[in-house]
Amino acid sequence: MIRKYIVIALLGLASIITLISCATPSPAPQNNAASATLGGQPASLKTSYDELGIAGGKVYTLDSQNSAVRIYAFRGGLMSRVGHNHVLSAPRFTGFAYLPSGEAANARFDLEFRLDELEIDNPEDRSGLGKAFAAILRPVEIAGTREHMLGEENLQAERFPYVRVHSLQITGEPPKLAAKVQVEIHGQKRELWVPLNVEGFPERIVVTGSFILRQTDFGIRPYTLPAGLLSVKDEVVIEFRLAGA
Repeated sequence: MIRKYIVIALLGLASIITLISCATPSPAPQNNAASATLGGQPASLKTSYDELGIAGGKVYTLDSQNSAVRIYAFRGGLMSRVGHNHVLSAPRFTGFAYLPSGEAANARFDLEFRLDELEIDNPEDRSGLGKAFAAILRPVEIAGTREHMLGEENLQAERFPYVRVHSLQITGEPPKLAAKVQVEIHGQKRELWVPLNVEGFPERIVVTGSFILRQTDFGIRPYTLPAGLLSVKDEVVIEFRLAGA
């Protein structure tokens, strides 16, 4: 979530800012199939939902190809106009939902994805978001943003590769539900309530919603240039449309 900094001369700092933002990133580490799980977590997640299905009710496997998970990060600082807002998307994830035969209060869901599989500033994702996201970023700029965002100064994706969302409590009646969820990012867990709109019963399920997270709540330091010239705002917006059958 780092911005590309092209700044016309300002008190001698322009060349430094341009150098930081346009530097060619080092090669990204290879992500092979063997590293696609952490401690077998996706497999154990599937096993737990298989067991719920045997006990009764309906288990839905969430389909990443027909779903969307997007994260919006916003520019800040004294010179925010020369920065960019960013859109991150999770094209691949593991997720399940369970609806029991009885009340929705006994339902549950889980979702997880890898930080190193995020897409950053996909032009298709940016195109429908209006003026604030209108800038089309060059591949080298996107690669630089990716390196900074996943690196040791921000998300530390090599140490904490997964984002996980686990429901703790669900209340309401379809199509309007509220879920108390546990979100795990950067090795830390926090709880919050999320409003949900749920449709498609009983053959399939479509869940939509959004919520706000503060990076500092998870021990993440939003990127800031010296003197606060350019920064990434602490708050990020996460919105989702999850489809499963």
